[in-house]
Amino acid sequence: QVQLLESGGGLVQAGGSLRLSCAASAQTFSNYVMGWFRQAPGKERAFVAAVNWNRGLTAYADSMKGRFTISRDNAKKTVHLQMNSLKPEDTAVYYCAAAARWSVVGSQYDYWGPGTQVTVSS
Repeated sequence: QVQLLESGGGLVQAGGSLRLSCAASAQTFSNYVMGWFRQAPGKERAFVAAVNWNRGLTAYADSMKGRFTISRDNAKKTVHLQMNSLKPEDTAVYYCAAAARWSVVGSQYDYWGPGTQVTVSS
């Protein structure tokens, strides 16, 4: 069983930055692929970024490439999402998730945090 808890969301102006964090409870945290997803009002949940266990493999949604960076610290059992050059369309609830195998598909992730709200004002 893995418990995840996001933090770091908030209100920011367009062009600004936020750093989201996700703390995990799993004893075998390093075994999991960690991902970030987001859900905007009235939209489906969408993939944002993922990182494998040793940070050797990362993936980003096209609209986040060059602006967002995912990282993880296995010793501290945390994963982060650095978000730069934020746009109003980045406004969403951001979720941290854990999967047993590499995937960018939300349905392949087994554990989810409650989410953290990110609001980008224009």
